[in-house]
Amino acid sequence: MKLLRGALVAAAVVATVGCPPADTGRLSATRESQLAREGIRHRVANLTFRYTHDAGTRESGWEERVASIVVTDSTVLIHKNDKIGIEITPTSRRFYAVSREYDRVRINAGSGRSRETWSFAPPDSSPEWTAAIRAVIRASKSEANR
Repeated sequence: MKLLRGALVAAAVVATVGCPPADTGRLSATRESQLAREGIRHRVANLTFRYTHDAGTRESGWEERVASIVVTDSTVLIHKNDKIGIEITPTSRRFYAVSREYDRVRINAGSGRSRETWSFAPPDSSPEWTAAIRAVIRASKSEANR
């Protein structure tokens, strides 16, 4: 009995380790058509982000998160399927800023204790990604534009 239980546990571990990471790029058909109408400039699924929260406070911390990003002419969307991490649109009022550090792009959202940063290394030109994201932020109602 112990031998059988051990074999089942070992098989479960091997199956789990051998599984590819879950896809994070799935969106509803409605959302897909909206993004397509806006003109997709950049898109990457299953990208590793460094998510930093509460920067500058004792509660600060960071973690690596796998998510997807879509940048259109009027939207920046960081998501894990239909779960939204950041969505910047023309009506966004929160503080947003983007910067580039070598090959990494950093999107800052919020200010003070609610500030968070999503940092990633795009698979192609980080200056182009930064420019496209900056254009979306400038077109929004972000506090950075007031």
